[in-house]
Amino acid sequence: MSLIPYRRNGAAITSFDPFRMMADMEREFFGSQRSGSFSTDIRETESAYILEADLPGFNKEDIHVDISQDTLTITAERHSSYEDQEKKGSYIRCERSYGSYARSFSLDGVDTEAIKAAYANGVLTLTMPKRVEPKVVGRRLEIEG
Repeated sequence: MSLIPYRRNGAAITSFDPFRMMADMEREFFGSQRSGSFSTDIRETESAYILEADLPGFNKEDIHVDISQDTLTITAERHSSYEDQEKKGSYIRCERSYGSYARSFSLDGVDTEAIKAAYANGVLTLTMPKRVEPKVVGRRLEIEG
C-alpha cells in the first residue's frame, strides 16, 4: 500500500512545486489578506461607481483619499498604543495590526471633480459619478460658390 499526498482541494500532488509551497506558506503565515492592503467592493449604477473599502478601527483623520491625474489612492495609517514606551510593559499580548495600508484605482470614465467620500462604521464609501461625454450634435454645412 502506498500513501499519496493530497492538497487541501483534494487533488493529488503529481509533482513537486516549491513556488506553490512558498505561496501556500506565505498565505498561511500572513493570512489571505496581503500585507499593506484592505478589501474593497466596487458597484456600478446607471450614473456612478460606488467603492466601499473595509477600514475597521481607523479614525477618519488617519484615512486619506488622493487624486493624481487619473488615479485615486486610498491610504490609511493605524497607530498602536503599544508603540508608547510607558504602556509597552503593561501589555501581555498584542495581536491587533497596525501600520500603513494603501490601494490605488484607475479613474477612467469618472468625473473626478464630483467624487464624494464618507466614512461610517469602519467602511469608507466613495461615490464616483460617471463622466458624461458631450453628445455630438450634427449640423449641415452650407456649400459656398
